[in-house]
Amino acid sequence: MAVEAPPTARLAAPGPFANEPLTDFENPAERAAFQAALESVRAQLGRTYPLVIGGERIDTLDTFASRNPSDPGQVVGRFARADREHVDRAIAAAAEAFAHWRRVEPARRAAVLFAAAAEMRRRKHELSAWMVFEVGKSWAEADGDTAEAIDFLEYYGREMLRLAEGARLVPVAGEQNEMVYIPLGVGAVIPPWNFPNAILTGMTSAAIVAGNAVILKPASASPAIAWQVASLLWEAGLPDGVLNFVTGAGAVIGDALVDDPRTRFVAFTGSKEVGIRINERAARVGPGQRWLKRTILEMGGKDAVVVDETADLDAAAAGIVASAFGFQGQKCSAGSRAIIVADVYDALVEKIVARARQTVRVGDPTDADTVMGPVVDKAAFEKILGYIETGKREGRLVLGGGQVEGREGYFVAPTIFADVAPEATIAQEEIFGPVLAILRARDFDEALEIANGTEYGLTGSVYTADPERAERAKREYFVGNLYLNRKCTGALVGAHPFGGFNMSGTDSKAGGPDYLLLFTQPKAMSAALTPRPG
Repeated sequence: MAVEAPPTARLAAPGPFANEPLTDFENPAERAAFQAALESVRAQLGRTYPLVIGGERIDTLDTFASRNPSDPGQVVGRFARADREHVDRAIAAAAEAFAHWRRVEPARRAAVLFAAAAEMRRRKHELSAWMVFEVGKSWAEADGDTAEAIDFLEYYGREMLRLAEGARLVPVAGEQNEMVYIPLGVGAVIPPWNFPNAILTGMTSAAIVAGNAVILKPASASPAIAWQVASLLWEAGLPDGVLNFVTGAGAVIGDALVDDPRTRFVAFTGSKEVGIRINERAARVGPGQRWLKRTILEMGGKDAVVVDETADLDAAAAGIVASAFGFQGQKCSAGSRAIIVADVYDALVEKIVARARQTVRVGDPTDADTVMGPVVDKAAFEKILGYIETGKREGRLVLGGGQVEGREGYFVAPTIFADVAPEATIAQEEIFGPVLAILRARDFDEALEIANGTEYGLTGSVYTADPERAERAKREYFVGNLYLNRKCTGALVGAHPFGGFNMSGTDSKAGGPDYLLLFTQPKAMSAALTPRPG
């Protein structure tokens, strides 16, 4: 298999990394451009997409549909349903491609990411529009998702250039020593549907730029945006077999990818239950397997915003509402608990409810003014409504409490429960929907204790004007990403390396300087320096 690297013209050294700016939708020109992108994507809905294995497009008789959660009767796309034989072929194609791709210079691999970033930037609104239709993102949430995907491409390309320089070692007289970072091999990338552009792009591009070959198994709820991203990477110069696109049921092809002894690593973002299953299966050593598989897992959270009596209550209310209801609460970083000290509890609960009523507009996400759209599918809809019924027994309902009447899609009203006990189901389990549990704490000590009282440890936020309490939170609030006096969502690539503790995963720190190390293995080499004769 021949591997063609990107043209030399693309190998110019990149400038310093900077985060992609978000779109200002108050600008009439931007609003018009996004509306045009929505109409363009609307005209493409309902098409059928194949598997892509080793560059070959493969159609199957058995297909499944991706549907618009705002209008479940509308098919976004139909996708080939892969079986175990397709997985076997994909792993073989990836292994063949890896033998060549691993030898391509890091600068040329990075050039693919930079070319993809440039094209994604050009098609920014189009890619965001796909997410509006496929997973119900609002304009702003979709725009942020695409901006983050661009950031990952730009950041990981630069990180690969940095790693290509090797590690700094202690010099030893009479020796030449170096340590380089080499790729692992064939990997399975299994991204989630909630950030179907950003997280998919980040996981996939990190693995590829490090020199690995990938089988991408997108979430069944979001294969259309996955197809767009994969196509963009192929068009940017990625050789056949380096990125293979395989769609279908996780229980069938996901297990096959994880179990296969040729798989070297598994990168997964999703639920705790599936992450644990992957970890268990990947730990088994199959016939002929010569390595322990590496798992890179991000598995969710039960994140809390802590507010003490010194805090700016208006700012805290704004941060709590944004953290709880952004993208319908369907973020692993979502602030699904608010823990408020007794002295300001009643006043802040009132402010939170008022702000949610005033600012969280529920509606069709194709509408520019919609803040909160539908949840992703029927299964999520029914699960969230079940948690709401549990919440009615465990707390005091102060807002929402069920589905939004008069709409055909999977719309759940923004829901808030007050006076929830720390051990309550809705205070312990990840709901992944627009449900906020508010808990009362005696003081800051108890607030931190409650915040740490779940099996998760992903994100957390503390609102306080007390510098000593802020420092204490840094030491004692056990989360991978801690935010002070701001919301607990919205991590920026390069600025907020993202990943959590305990059942939130392996703390992989996506978008940080350690992330590419997870897709490489260091090789140290030492050579004796032969003295010249005479």
